[in-house]
Amino acid sequence: MRERKTMFAVRVLFCMPLLLCSCQGVLTGQYGEYSQSREEFTLYVEDVFRLQNQLTTEVMMLGGVDDSDEYDALLQAEQNMHAICDPLNEYATNEIDGASISYFLRRRVERSAVACERAAKEVGAKLKQLTSD
Repeated sequence: MRERKTMFAVRVLFCMPLLLCSCQGVLTGQYGEYSQSREEFTLYVEDVFRLQNQLTTEVMMLGGVDDSDEYDALLQAEQNMHAICDPLNEYATNEIDGASISYFLRRRVERSAVACERAAKEVGAKLKQLTSD
Protein backbone atom coordinates (compact mmCIF):
# COMPACT_ATOMS: atom_id res chain seq x y z
CA MET A 1 0.00 0.00 0.00
CA ARG A 2 2.82 2.36 0.89
CA GLU A 3 4.51 1.64 -2.46
CA ARG A 4 1.31 2.63 -4.26
CA LYS A 5 1.15 5.97 -2.47
CA THR A 6 4.80 6.60 -3.21
CA MET A 7 4.35 5.77 -6.90
CA PHE A 8 1.30 8.03 -7.09
CA ALA A 9 3.23 10.87 -5.45
CA VAL A 10 6.11 10.38 -7.89
CA ARG A 11 3.71 10.46 -10.84
CA VAL A 12 2.02 13.60 -9.56
CA LEU A 13 5.35 15.33 -8.98
CA PHE A 14 6.57 14.29 -12.43
CA CYS A 15 3.40 15.37 -14.22
CA MET A 16 2.74 18.61 -12.36
CA PRO A 17 5.27 20.76 -14.30
CA LEU A 18 3.91 19.39 -17.57
CA LEU A 19 0.37 20.22 -16.55
CA LEU A 20 1.29 23.69 -15.39
CA CYS A 21 3.15 24.45 -18.62
CA SER A 22 0.27 23.24 -20.73
CA CYS A 23 -2.14 25.47 -18.82
CA GLN A 24 -0.06 28.61 -19.16
CA GLY A 25 -2.63 30.44 -21.28
CA VAL A 26 -5.42 29.49 -18.94
CA LEU A 27 -3.51 30.49 -15.82
CA THR A 28 -1.89 33.69 -17.06
CA GLY A 29 -4.30 34.83 -19.76
CA GLN A 30 -1.38 35.01 -22.21
CA TYR A 31 -1.40 33.02 -25.43
CA GLY A 32 1.18 32.15 -28.07
CA GLU A 33 4.82 33.13 -28.44
CA TYR A 34 3.95 36.82 -28.21
CA SER A 35 2.04 36.43 -24.92
CA GLN A 36 -1.11 37.99 -26.34
CA SER A 37 -4.51 38.21 -24.74
CA ARG A 38 -7.03 35.64 -25.90
CA GLU A 39 -8.73 38.20 -28.18
CA GLU A 40 -5.43 39.39 -29.67
CA PHE A 41 -4.28 35.84 -30.24
CA THR A 42 -7.58 34.90 -31.89
CA LEU A 43 -7.27 37.83 -34.31
CA TYR A 44 -3.62 37.01 -34.95
CA VAL A 45 -4.42 33.38 -35.78
CA GLU A 46 -7.23 34.46 -38.11
CA ASP A 47 -4.82 36.79 -39.93
CA VAL A 48 -2.24 34.02 -40.27
CA PHE A 49 -4.90 31.63 -41.56
CA ARG A 50 -6.03 34.17 -44.19
CA LEU A 51 -2.44 34.89 -45.24
CA GLN A 52 -1.50 31.26 -45.81
CA ASN A 53 -4.76 30.62 -47.68
CA GLN A 54 -4.21 33.67 -49.89
CA LEU A 55 -0.68 32.54 -50.72
CA THR A 56 -1.85 29.02 -51.51
CA THR A 57 -4.39 30.49 -53.94
CA GLU A 58 -1.74 32.66 -55.58
CA VAL A 59 0.60 29.68 -56.02
CA MET A 60 -2.25 27.67 -57.54
CA MET A 61 -2.99 30.52 -59.95
CA LEU A 62 0.55 30.21 -61.31
CA GLY A 63 -0.41 26.72 -62.40
CA GLY A 64 3.07 25.42 -63.10
CA VAL A 65 3.79 27.99 -65.79
CA ASP A 66 7.44 28.07 -64.83
CA ASP A 67 9.89 25.19 -64.89
CA SER A 68 12.71 26.88 -63.01
CA ASP A 69 14.63 26.36 -59.80
CA GLU A 70 12.81 29.36 -58.32
CA TYR A 71 9.44 27.76 -59.02
CA ASP A 72 10.61 24.47 -57.48
CA ALA A 73 11.80 26.39 -54.40
CA LEU A 74 8.39 28.09 -54.19
CA LEU A 75 6.59 24.75 -54.31
CA GLN A 76 8.91 23.35 -51.64
CA ALA A 77 8.28 26.37 -49.41
CA GLU A 78 4.54 25.98 -49.93
CA GLN A 79 4.67 22.30 -48.93
CA ASN A 80 6.66 23.27 -45.86
CA MET A 81 4.07 25.93 -45.02
CA HIS A 82 1.25 23.40 -45.28
CA ALA A 83 3.05 21.02 -42.93
CA ILE A 84 3.74 23.72 -40.36
CA CYS A 85 0.25 25.21 -40.64
CA ASP A 86 -1.50 21.84 -40.40
CA PRO A 87 -2.77 22.39 -36.82
CA LEU A 88 -4.27 25.74 -37.82
CA ASN A 89 -5.95 24.24 -40.87
CA GLU A 90 -7.27 21.30 -38.85
CA TYR A 91 -8.66 23.75 -36.29
CA ALA A 92 -10.38 25.81 -38.99
CA THR A 93 -11.85 22.71 -40.63
CA ASN A 94 -13.22 21.48 -37.30
CA GLU A 95 -14.69 24.88 -36.57
CA ILE A 96 -16.33 25.13 -40.00
CA ASP A 97 -17.74 21.60 -39.66
CA GLY A 98 -19.02 22.35 -36.16
CA ALA A 99 -16.87 19.55 -34.75
CA SER A 100 -15.44 19.72 -31.27
CA ILE A 101 -11.94 21.10 -30.92
CA SER A 102 -9.74 19.30 -28.45
CA TYR A 103 -7.58 21.03 -25.90
CA PHE A 104 -4.52 19.42 -27.48
CA LEU A 105 -5.37 20.83 -30.91
CA ARG A 106 -5.78 24.28 -29.37
CA ARG A 107 -2.33 23.94 -27.80
CA ARG A 108 -0.81 22.81 -31.12
CA VAL A 109 -2.27 25.89 -32.80
CA GLU A 110 -0.91 28.09 -30.04
CA ARG A 111 2.57 26.59 -30.39
CA SER A 112 2.63 26.65 -34.21
CA ALA A 113 1.00 29.98 -35.11
CA VAL A 114 4.21 32.03 -35.30
CA ALA A 115 6.04 29.33 -37.27
CA CYS A 116 3.06 29.17 -39.63
CA GLU A 117 3.25 32.92 -40.17
CA ARG A 118 7.00 32.73 -40.85
CA ALA A 119 6.51 29.90 -43.33
CA ALA A 120 3.75 31.87 -45.09
CA LYS A 121 5.96 34.94 -45.32
CA GLU A 122 8.70 32.81 -46.86
CA VAL A 123 6.23 31.60 -49.50
CA GLY A 124 5.19 35.21 -50.08
CA ALA A 125 8.79 36.30 -50.59
CA LYS A 126 9.50 33.48 -53.04
CA LEU A 127 6.26 34.19 -54.88
CA LYS A 128 7.13 37.87 -55.15
CA GLN A 129 10.61 37.03 -56.39
CA LEU A 130 9.24 34.64 -59.00
CA THR A 131 6.54 37.00 -60.30
CA SER A 132 8.79 40.06 -60.40
CA ASP A 133 11.30 38.42 -62.76
